[in-house]
Amino acid sequence: MLVAPGTGGPRVVALNRAARAVGIKLGDLVSSARAKAVDLQTRDADPAADDAGLRRLALWCVRYTPFAAPWREDDASGVFLDSSGCAHLFGGEARMLDLIEHGLRRLGMHPRVAIADTAGAAWGVAHYGPAGFHIVAAGAQAAALRGLPAAALRLPGETRALLHRLGLRRVGDVMDQPRGPFTARFGAGLLLRLDQALGTAPEPISPLVAPPVYHARAGFLDALTAAEHVVEAARQLLDTVAEELARDRVGARKVRLLLFRLDGEVLTVTFGLARPSRDAAHMARLIALRLERQPEGLEADFGFEAIAVHVLAVAPMPEQQTLLGLSEEPLAETGFAQLIDRLEQRLGEHAVRRLHPRQSHVPERAVTAKAVGDAAPDWGDTNGRARPLLLLPYPELAEVMALVPEGPPQQFRWRGMLHQVTGAEGPERIAPEWWRNPGAEMEAERDYYVLETGQGQRFWLYRAGHYGAGPVPNWFVHGVFA
Repeated sequence: MLVAPGTGGPRVVALNRAARAVGIKLGDLVSSARAKAVDLQTRDADPAADDAGLRRLALWCVRYTPFAAPWREDDASGVFLDSSGCAHLFGGEARMLDLIEHGLRRLGMHPRVAIADTAGAAWGVAHYGPAGFHIVAAGAQAAALRGLPAAALRLPGETRALLHRLGLRRVGDVMDQPRGPFTARFGAGLLLRLDQALGTAPEPISPLVAPPVYHARAGFLDALTAAEHVVEAARQLLDTVAEELARDRVGARKVRLLLFRLDGEVLTVTFGLARPSRDAAHMARLIALRLERQPEGLEADFGFEAIAVHVLAVAPMPEQQTLLGLSEEPLAETGFAQLIDRLEQRLGEHAVRRLHPRQSHVPERAVTAKAVGDAAPDWGDTNGRARPLLLLPYPELAEVMALVPEGPPQQFRWRGMLHQVTGAEGPERIAPEWWRNPGAEMEAERDYYVLETGQGQRFWLYRAGHYGAGPVPNWFVHGVFA
């Protein structure tokens, strides 16, 4: 029996059949419960662990439908499944319920399941209907709920207690009464639950995982234990999904693989793609790379009895010209994107990044690093301005000698090495961006030069400030050309 702090002391929040047999009820004080059972055993309730267990159960149910939502409120809990378009994959609704019940019993649970047009009706019939699974006919929610206790409407304990005192003990008793007095006495909550169960009011439910745009699943009589078997099964599912993607002229950008273990645990692998793709073999290789990074691998005592592939995001994928001849090898751009995908699976998500331009004249602010999967950078026209491929993290101080104070350097010393300048371009003056930073007007203007040395090296230096306008200006190396 589980107990939790409550009004008047610890109260019962969960109990087993033995406790019910001796007359203990939910909400009883622990002191009253001990008077009914001398050898009563209690444990403190752990709501956080209950929520985590309910989430794991909802994830286990994703094998039957992509839309699975854990639901927990007051002393009631459960998992809502949207079986629209899924039941026929299991041989119909009755067969699907039978498989769900059998799977949960194998995990040591005692499930109560039902199917109805509304989540409220399914919950009420599952919890308070006769034992066994039930299928409520379309539009028959009112008939199915009428004879059930009022608690089947998922009402708070105080509302249930007040309805009991008023003699309204069945859902039908509530349905047959005028609605005005109920609103004045109970507020809008009671009638809202009734309308949701009957289907006259909407009940938005958030799924545990993002609903996939495209998906495919498969179950196995013999559980899979080897990684290569899992990858091959995933490739076959991806082939199926690729046909649907090709039909809609789109490609996958984000894919999730779900592996359902025999012990009820679910392993998920989610990865993104640098560009839209329908290449099942490429995506299967990415899955293999991710599985190699699993801490304990897949060779375990428990195998996988089912597998699912969910495409969470897609993007338009127009037809592309491939190489002429019999080969179907993609263009070089596709090969580059696949290389990026493989690197990300080996090194980690967002480990590979690409520079994108940003509206700024200051060099260190003019670029930003983004994930490779983002849109390709548009560098536009640089107006002929030379920019180094390697920009130092911070400008580094250099000792410079020039013929005239405002002229280009003739030689400079940087990092302990003296460089003789054989050619110079500049200056290019860049003023501080006072509109971005309130204190930027106090920063010195920069005069940038492109310098070439006798060894053929090219550097990007700038002078901060001007001679005769304050302190002697300093020179800095800011970048190196390839």
